[in-house]
Amino acid sequence: MQRRTARIGACLVALLATASLVGCAPDDSRTTITFFQFKPEAVTYFQGLASEFEKQNPDIHVVVQNVPDPETALRTRLVKNDVPDVMTLNGNGTFGELASAGIFADFAHQPVLDDVKPGYVDVLKNLGAAKPGEVNGIPFAANASGVLYNEKIFAEHDVLVPRTFDELVAAAKTFKKAGVTPFYGMLKDAWTAQSPLAPLTAQTTPANFFPERFADKATFGNGWRTAADELSTLYDYTQPDPAAFGYEEGTRAFAQGDSAMLLLGSYAVPQIRTFKPKFTVGSFALPATNDPKKTTLVSGIDVLLTASAKGAHPKESQRFIDFLMAPDVVQKYAEDQVAIPVLKDQKNTDPALAGVQKYLDEERIVGFTDHQFIPAIPLAALLQQFLVDRNTDKFLGALDETWDQVAKRRTWGLGAVAS
Repeated sequence: MQRRTARIGACLVALLATASLVGCAPDDSRTTITFFQFKPEAVTYFQGLASEFEKQNPDIHVVVQNVPDPETALRTRLVKNDVPDVMTLNGNGTFGELASAGIFADFAHQPVLDDVKPGYVDVLKNLGAAKPGEVNGIPFAANASGVLYNEKIFAEHDVLVPRTFDELVAAAKTFKKAGVTPFYGMLKDAWTAQSPLAPLTAQTTPANFFPERFADKATFGNGWRTAADELSTLYDYTQPDPAAFGYEEGTRAFAQGDSAMLLLGSYAVPQIRTFKPKFTVGSFALPATNDPKKTTLVSGIDVLLTASAKGAHPKESQRFIDFLMAPDVVQKYAEDQVAIPVLKDQKNTDPALAGVQKYLDEERIVGFTDHQFIPAIPLAALLQQFLVDRNTDKFLGALDETWDQVAKRRTWGLGAVAS
């Protein structure tokens, strides 16, 4: 993007980019940096941070850019060699793909990572990097994906928090017998099925499954069969026709007491609370085996910070990143968004996270297995179809087929090869 520091020019360029602005720079001597922000629910929060940064750094003007469908918008900009100076992104397969392509700066030896919990740095490294040893992003906020539950309904039916998969199914049967919907299905938004898939696959496949799959030494047909069968079992206990309902309808229904549980993570809590539930939203790690010692918590990078590898203003961009990574900023964001702080010795005492805190304290966490996928592999759509027709062989076969097709030209993730 051509940099313009004149007041009218800055506003015009940002408007054409459909950006949301934190004011237009009145002083044309300031350096303008672009801040691409992907979370729609955090627009106001990050705009406020940009304004505060400008007050503390009067020589820098930050243009905050928020757009619909941010991943598509970012890919379009990259094609035009228009990489934003600073970005927030989700720690998923798209990040891994772009990191592997050398789009982002390397922070491996930057002091900004010193206070970040090593486990979350490892999660990012496992998604992909431009070169061995590089770290192409900085964890800013994490989440936990397991089960959210209505503590009032559990108490009314004398159901304890399940510690094994069999106990989880038994709880679902108890609620169903009592006329309470155990899980609210939201398959109209296909991505929602990936939330329970992540902990199920993480606990029922070997730790080296993805390196083996990338090396064509393993298949989903074998490695994911147990998880697929368990996921199918859980969806036996949703409301009728879960494919007719989406995320907003499901979170609203749960908030209104229409189901005992949601197969979602902490990221859904702010949305649920907008509907003013009259109960405490609790959480627990989704158990995929009958040995509680094997239960792990899926905890991924909900928000990461990164910068352009070839940005025009690396020093100014780093100053802004250092500001965003200040302990009070990280902690406040986590509290506002019911997120997990990524800095050492920080915790979020929100009641919705109390049930998973022990896993965080013990570092019994793993990253999202579905974050090893890029959009070219239609995991969400295949899952959606599977949970409608319940054909396990068809689902796993299609997953292996599409993975292999894309892997032939793979340039993302662990051991990425040149196209």
